[in-house]
Amino acid sequence: MRRSARIGFALAAAAFALGGTALAGMSAGAATANGTGAPTPVAAPAGVKQMCGTQKSAPKYKHIVVILEENRAYKQVIGSSEAPYINSLVKLCGLATNYHNATHPSLPNYIALTDGMSVQQLAPYLTDCTPSLTCEVPAKVNNIFHELEGHGGWKGYNESMPSNCYKANTSIYAPRHNPAVYYLDLKTSCSRFDVPLGTAADSALLKDFSRQATAPAFSFVTPNLIDDMHNGTTAQGDSWLKTWLPLITKTPVYQSGNTAIFITWDEGEPSLIGAKCEYSSAVGCRVPLIVVAPSVRGGLRSTTSFSHYSLLKTAEQLLGVPQLGLARTAKSLILAFNL
Repeated sequence: MRRSARIGFALAAAAFALGGTALAGMSAGAATANGTGAPTPVAAPAGVKQMCGTQKSAPKYKHIVVILEENRAYKQVIGSSEAPYINSLVKLCGLATNYHNATHPSLPNYIALTDGMSVQQLAPYLTDCTPSLTCEVPAKVNNIFHELEGHGGWKGYNESMPSNCYKANTSIYAPRHNPAVYYLDLKTSCSRFDVPLGTAADSALLKDFSRQATAPAFSFVTPNLIDDMHNGTTAQGDSWLKTWLPLITKTPVYQSGNTAIFITWDEGEPSLIGAKCEYSSAVGCRVPLIVVAPSVRGGLRSTTSFSHYSLLKTAEQLLGVPQLGLARTAKSLILAFNL
């Protein structure tokens, strides 16, 4: 446990690193999921609510935002000097320290996270294929996007995507990081709800989250290939989050207290194509999961074993729709993070 002088300095530095967006404080030693440790509040700038720890009891969460980064194992991010913003954030919100991707490479993780397919069922997508007649998810396979049509709605927000529901690669956009374009049961809705993210100055996401009536129940946010760390550096991804997360949490919808944000990575490195990562101890099978929500205590860390299926389960539970595939048997994040 760090003593008072160092605690004060660390918290002040963390608040500064978070770009002026105030977050809830952490305990002198990081609060753990079993409830040990009492949070020490960090003052918020005037007129700006804190990201985490503002509510003791969990509200009814109406909006779930998933931000998916790329190709970093847990220790490549947590504790890395290239990710000062992220490491400040995890001191002030929630962190799952034993969270696992489903497999390798990218595409099957995006599919698993949105429909609960097992590694065996994901075999057709292990080549990271672009959407085509030989690389699509049959209409009979349900997914969280389809579940929420008529039940709060969904949107995909994709940075640098040329146009809605775009299915071809560009130099900085990859459809394999945009799961909605693969689902045949979204043929009609994809062209309406899978949209370019836009810029910080003119963003579809930020406009939608200006009002409860336009904010979807489920949002899937994909940075471009530089900003998600796939082709860019850890520092570039960290900088992107430093820009975008405060913008999202300052929106009227987040400030109303009914939105939970989950930030994770599709897979770690090194990777073994087709590996079963859900319960694996392999380095490339463990990635960070950061939980940002009003009822998450600052500095909360959970050592429970979770996975992408846990995130799907949690989103479905919070939004009141049936659990799909392996989400049914996965552990939920709700109790661990007071959601």
